[in-house]
Amino acid sequence: MKRMIYALLLAQSTNTFALEMQIRISPQQIANLDIPVAPLTASRQIPLFYAPGKVVVPADREVLISTSQPGLVSELLVNIGDHVRKGQVLAQLNSPALVGLQQAFLTANSELNLSALERSRDQKLSQEGVIAERRWQETQMLHSNKSAKADEARQLLTLAGMSAAEIKNLAQTRKLENQLNIRSPIDGVVLERLISLGARLDVQAPLYRIADLSELWLEINIPQERLNGIRLGDSLRLEGSEITARISLLGQSVNRDNQMVLARAVIDGKAEGLRVGQNVNVQIMQNSTQAGFIVPNTAIAQNEGHAYLFVRNQEGFAVTEVSVIGKQDADSLISGPLSGSEQIATKGAVALKANWLGLGRAE
Repeated sequence: MKRMIYALLLAQSTNTFALEMQIRISPQQIANLDIPVAPLTASRQIPLFYAPGKVVVPADREVLISTSQPGLVSELLVNIGDHVRKGQVLAQLNSPALVGLQQAFLTANSELNLSALERSRDQKLSQEGVIAERRWQETQMLHSNKSAKADEARQLLTLAGMSAAEIKNLAQTRKLENQLNIRSPIDGVVLERLISLGARLDVQAPLYRIADLSELWLEINIPQERLNGIRLGDSLRLEGSEITARISLLGQSVNRDNQMVLARAVIDGKAEGLRVGQNVNVQIMQNSTQAGFIVPNTAIAQNEGHAYLFVRNQEGFAVTEVSVIGKQDADSLISGPLSGSEQIATKGAVALKANWLGLGRAE
């Protein structure tokens, strides 16, 4: 009989405690307990899982610099990690083959100038009726051939690495140079140097690898059994960083060795601190139709398998039960009967919980 009475009293006490969801505490007591409050931050992203990834450069933003002429490397002007501009000289080669191209250009130019004079003369004679029409046509055809050869010689110099200004200077001064300047075709960063000073190079020998790092991607290995839970456009966050990215591609094949699927994500904005080839750990985040809020883990109190937040009000704090949807490092995504305008205790949940349970037991 005594046991039944004790159980009934305990049940009444528990019911009273369950109904008491208000911690009455003065502003002075809150200040003494050093309990900070902050507004809720709305979010619709659910953390799914972590996966390994690697920082890569998009293929269309990376170039391999090679030499179009054989020669001896006489000077290297940039090093790995240097930022370079489009048109900047990267290296210089002593190339006898370049001299031959310059000679061919000057010869073609001289022949073109001579042909132009003959064309001008024959045009005047044709207008006066001194020469036959056939000769005038032959003169025009010869001039067109000389012009085509001169253009070809100019293009070969351009392909060899000479700039328009250097070709113009050659035509004016007729001074031959065996020094070949290797220039960068893009603005970027030197990722790799593939030559050394004094090396003798053949045609198309690789010199530098340069990339435009204004946009970086992540290549992520995702277990094939987790692939069904991921969609294009899902976001992710690098572990221990504020850097985010968005999934743009899900691979169509599975690696035979590890049963992983390769996914690609485009990093949002400038990825300060990341390096090409760097291995990273990323957390996949999925957009949810259910509205939620990001709160610090220190704001959540656990009791009998339930999670609670302490919402600031005039009497102190209202104890509000919430559901934890997912966790991300020091934060959790929660949902519950919240409008989003509330101020919650971001720290001191342990002290508030003790106060709350103490009030419950006292009643």
